[in-house]
Amino acid sequence: MAAASATAINRNQVDLSDFINWSGVECLNQNFSHTFTNALNQTCRDNDSLLLESDADEQLLIYIPFNQVVKLHSLVIKGPEEEGPRTVKLFSNKENMGFGNVNDYPPSDTIVLSPDNLTGKPEVVKYVKFQNVRSLTIFIEDNQSGTDTTKIQKIALYGTTVETTDMKGLKKIEDH
Repeated sequence: MAAASATAINRNQVDLSDFINWSGVECLNQNFSHTFTNALNQTCRDNDSLLLESDADEQLLIYIPFNQVVKLHSLVIKGPEEEGPRTVKLFSNKENMGFGNVNDYPPSDTIVLSPDNLTGKPEVVKYVKFQNVRSLTIFIEDNQSGTDTTKIQKIALYGTTVETTDMKGLKKIEDH
């Protein structure tokens, strides 16, 4: 279980949406009329009428790659009281996951959301498990009421970037 909800985002933490590699984001089982962009993109996610909605059942699998290594501190998931997510499993640096193999891997963290958590309160993750994150996979296992679809109005990720050396920028030193 994740630590208790934070009362506010730590002032050293930034919204990580600027560091998402948007062309690589994937969401399995999304309703194509209500896609992940509505919940994840900064310009859309504060409009409660735009949302991400599951399609065939209540589960969603969202893969979010970053364009640089980040440390994930907390996340905000906002959704309707009845159809909002309940069990959220987070996987750090796991690629090529699908519904057929998501249970083959232990999650880096599991968060069980109450209806109160779905109002936009930040949830602090197990910070030590999210120190060198190149990608994050979010598995929405079920929703609050067991209905056929899950709806998410907002997903916001907060943390910091990891300073790394750009190996392409290094030049070979010639012997003289």
